[in-house]
Amino acid sequence: MISSNISSIMSQQTFMNNSANNVANVNTDGFVPKNTVIQEGAANSTQAVTSHATDNQSEKSQTNLTKEITDQISIEKVTEANVVAIRTQNEMLGSILDIKA
Repeated sequence: MISSNISSIMSQQTFMNNSANNVANVNTDGFVPKNTVIQEGAANSTQAVTSHATDNQSEKSQTNLTKEITDQISIEKVTEANVVAIRTQNEMLGSILDIKA
């Protein structure tokens, strides 16, 4: 179970890296942002799938700050939930080891 939480955190990190890059290039003329979606992978894992957004041939950056900021809030909350799950599993495992000792 911890491996699926770790997989999710790693996927969210890729998502955050791409979003941060998009935000960093908000003032870069002609910049086409990357879109990232999280998909289910093999064996209860997740994976981040990244693609370039559709280029609308704008001379200005095509980064949508509203989308990026809301994505980053979601990424933060999902990562927090996974960390809490890992901590809980770690505490439960510690309790089980204490009982057997």
